[in-house]
Amino acid sequence: MSAHDMKSLIEERVNTGLLGCWHPVAKSVEIKGTRPHGVKALGRKLVLWRDGAGKIRCLEDFCPHRGAPLSYGEIHEGNIGCRYHGVIVDGEGVVQRVPAMPECALEGRKALESFHVREAHDAVFVYFPSVERPEPPELMLPKELTDPDWTGFLCTSLWETNYRYALDNLADPMHGCYLHSESFTLAFGSKQDLMKLDRTDRGFRIERVGQVGANFDWTEFEVHPGAMFCFLDIPYPPAAGPGGVFRIIGFTTPVDERTCKVFFWRMRQVTGLARESFRFLYRAKLEENHWRVLEQDRVMLEGMPDDARRREMLYQHDLGVSRIRQILTRAAKSQIEAELAAREAAE
Repeated sequence: MSAHDMKSLIEERVNTGLLGCWHPVAKSVEIKGTRPHGVKALGRKLVLWRDGAGKIRCLEDFCPHRGAPLSYGEIHEGNIGCRYHGVIVDGEGVVQRVPAMPECALEGRKALESFHVREAHDAVFVYFPSVERPEPPELMLPKELTDPDWTGFLCTSLWETNYRYALDNLADPMHGCYLHSESFTLAFGSKQDLMKLDRTDRGFRIERVGQVGANFDWTEFEVHPGAMFCFLDIPYPPAAGPGGVFRIIGFTTPVDERTCKVFFWRMRQVTGLARESFRFLYRAKLEENHWRVLEQDRVMLEGMPDDARRREMLYQHDLGVSRIRQILTRAAKSQIEAELAAREAAE
């Protein structure tokens, strides 16, 4: 294989999304025991539902009979039935019944790929296996989601842009004082600075050199086997209620090459009565402000051309952007090399 062909395969993998990872695909409340729920992630259509025990199951959204979407179907005693001809499949992808034809040869056959699912902190994570990691590693989550002293809310949004641009945006603290200059808190701080990047045991941190605690001043990315997420702080004045800084936990899931879904947990470290006060204030007032900021990001990124990276001219502030791109490219290269080696071994 030529170097050009290898580069193209790597670029395609980065664009469509890395395998061997847990990706959030939906909110927990969206998956019910009464109706299936269809999603798309990493270019694949999936169907999720709750079985008789309330456990979430996930299959490719494809009826083994003739390909109709199972997400249009119904749930039968914890299994999923196709609306088109009634074929019933279980959570492992095995055909259980073909009601229209007794003793059909399809019954008992594993016909569909099933996916591992974890439900955690109001989100549903699906594992997309790779040659390197066919079995899922432990789902690693930020400490704020497992520490009882933290509380918050999960928000999701579908953006019509490649997920790479969403990650670039998160790795770029300097955009805050410009794009969000009219927001509740991000209007403050200097519009001129330098950036520094520090590598950590689990990833990297990008931050402004001359400013601390005034705006969106830093982002930290953690990269684990099977998961990548980031977190950042938004300084809050006393008018925003108890709890100190407002921490954002971010996951970005590729949907396809032109669409992604962002998952942001909005967290504060607060307990007792102050915790309830914050949660009330958030729903009553703060949530609207946060959605306004998120929409500014979405509109800006959706306005960028798909091939913006080919013409861009980066400068010193883009240290974080360059670093996240290196991480994605190296991971994609490793995956492609493993797939090619496995293919050669099988021939």
